[in-house]
Amino acid sequence: MNKLFSVLMALLVLVSACQTKTKTTESMNPFFTEYETPFQTPPFDIIKVEHYMPAFEKGMQEQVEEIDAIVNNSAAPDFENTILAYDRSGELLDKVGAVFFNVQGTDNNDEIQNIARTITPLLTKHSDNISMNMGLFKRVKAVYEQREEMNLTPAQKRVTEKYYNDFVRNGAELSADDQTKLKKLNEELSNLQLSFSENQLNETNNNFKLIIDNEADLAGLPEGVKSAAAEAAKENDMEGKWVFTLQKPSWIPFLQYAENRDLREKIYRGYFMRGNNDNEFDNKEIARKMAMLRSERVKLLGYDTHADYAINVNMAKTPENVEEFLMGLWEPALKVAKQELKEMQQIIDREGGKFELQSWDWWYYAEKLRKEKYDLDESEITPYFKLENVRDGMFWVANQLYGVTFTKINDIQIYNPEVEVFEVKEADDKHIGLLYLDYHPRSSKRPGAWQTSFRESITKDGKKISPLVSLVCNFTKPTGDMPALLTFDEVSTLFHEFGHGLHALFTAGEYSRTAGVVPQDYVELPSQIMENWAAEPAVMRHYARHYKTGEVIPDNLIEKIQKSGHFNQGFATVEYLAASLLDLNWHKLKAGETVENTVAFEKEAMDNIGLIDEIIPRYRSTYFGHIFSSDYYAAGYYVYIWAAVLDSDAFDAFKQSGDIFNKELAAKFRQHCLSECGDDEGMVQYRKFRGQDPSLQPLLNKRGLN
Repeated sequence: MNKLFSVLMALLVLVSACQTKTKTTESMNPFFTEYETPFQTPPFDIIKVEHYMPAFEKGMQEQVEEIDAIVNNSAAPDFENTILAYDRSGELLDKVGAVFFNVQGTDNNDEIQNIARTITPLLTKHSDNISMNMGLFKRVKAVYEQREEMNLTPAQKRVTEKYYNDFVRNGAELSADDQTKLKKLNEELSNLQLSFSENQLNETNNNFKLIIDNEADLAGLPEGVKSAAAEAAKENDMEGKWVFTLQKPSWIPFLQYAENRDLREKIYRGYFMRGNNDNEFDNKEIARKMAMLRSERVKLLGYDTHADYAINVNMAKTPENVEEFLMGLWEPALKVAKQELKEMQQIIDREGGKFELQSWDWWYYAEKLRKEKYDLDESEITPYFKLENVRDGMFWVANQLYGVTFTKINDIQIYNPEVEVFEVKEADDKHIGLLYLDYHPRSSKRPGAWQTSFRESITKDGKKISPLVSLVCNFTKPTGDMPALLTFDEVSTLFHEFGHGLHALFTAGEYSRTAGVVPQDYVELPSQIMENWAAEPAVMRHYARHYKTGEVIPDNLIEKIQKSGHFNQGFATVEYLAASLLDLNWHKLKAGETVENTVAFEKEAMDNIGLIDEIIPRYRSTYFGHIFSSDYYAAGYYVYIWAAVLDSDAFDAFKQSGDIFNKELAAKFRQHCLSECGDDEGMVQYRKFRGQDPSLQPLLNKRGLN
């Protein structure tokens, strides 16, 4: 008896010790308590890699318990105990995911990648278990079917309808066997997306470098470009040489200015062959497999193709509408591009070049043509686009339009030393949120530019939760004594992402499912409209100052930039439309249709629309991360130009008013198109601002395609 008692006591001590250890471990995990930081921002200084998995696991467990509580509630389903309870579930999971996946995009490493590989299928399974939880769906459906009798507010009715449709679109009405098939497809696709993204990161940042050790091979390159390449060489332990990479601030200037045609071809091939090198990072099989798996998945859900499924909830409604829209722009754009090609070939011939222009020549001779037609050289204007000045210029535009202010603060924990943070306030000094800015390439950062959030804007129980918004870019880095000087394309990109940021900062609403949530082909309206202000003379005079002298950009340069606004628009529009149509082709596959060869499939798709050899799609299949790194843009890459119709029409309203900072129009745009944009369908919200349907004409005028 005494022996048994001793054993039991030992076990109790052991259990107690384990529980104490678990509690201690949990108390040390920053995700498990409120952040004790200014504005309750993520405490990046104490968040460690080992905190992520326990937080993900606990977050999933908590949400399962929250869902079980909804399902097992004995009270009749109503808005509060079902829809609202579901909308509020998963708070911890959202909290850790907002940090982890943002850090994965900006500061990836082997440990982060290993966690991503582990957690991705678990999160997919967790999401599927919720979206196919028949008990939960039954309650959501009950509220949906009684929504007209429940005296719901318009916002409550809308979020109920959205959740009901989400469940149906995610397989809630499928048979048990088909749900099992769907879960398996979802898991397989999520793993393939992760692999595609990892391969693209490796191919872009690690698998190619153009190393130059003969200074003569730098002929034609501006000093700033050479300095950046020398700095890159130093970072790669190659001091005395010059290194060019597949980051845009590196390869594009090389193509624009380098006189060595063989090296231009070499770096461009390095760029457009990413994911197609028959190595460990090859994406051909992944792209092919994903497109076919997506077609199998949507067949289960009752759709012919993934394009039908994806576009059904967009403003465009059908793939046929999208294709008709894109092809309506294709003919005029291709015509202009062919004229641009003809003019560049004439330059080659005049200079005695004994060759036909190839894709790797386009940027170089486009720059020559720009100088010839408009007496404008990109290197002539970049000294006026110092990054900090451009940033302050976009802040000034937002202040002129909306009265908001941006104040740099230094007591906020940041995930990387390169990041800076600004507090955003209303004109009356009321706090809106924080804006994180992360400008430059790193080997750990994925390519491109994007807006994201560490915390979304929402009102809970009458209390406004302020957003933590982040803009991530890959812009030209400062080198030596030279600050970061942007190309005008980079200026436009910064204004673009800032537009997304304003959307996130201004979002208002009580429900996470609808607050700020818009159709995919509306998403780029808030961002693209800001690009219009970046090019306005009055705005440029404010931010464009020579980095050495402080001189305001002279009127003759502004005039040249304005006149060159239509320059190379044939090329820019064609390469974009080609990628959009390639995306549609991948996602018009029906279940059972097979693709044997990714490269051949792409070539046939491009041949069918008459794409000329001198231009390749903006993204080829093997590095088309928009559509293969996630589901988000699959059958949706067209949305940028669809939204371009909206943004051109919207900005035209400001121009027609005679005041590009028209406060009345700005207030209407902020209310209907940014803050309350999730309150109704996209076109309804747009009409509330504009008072009419959008016209295609302003876009054609802006691009010189009419």
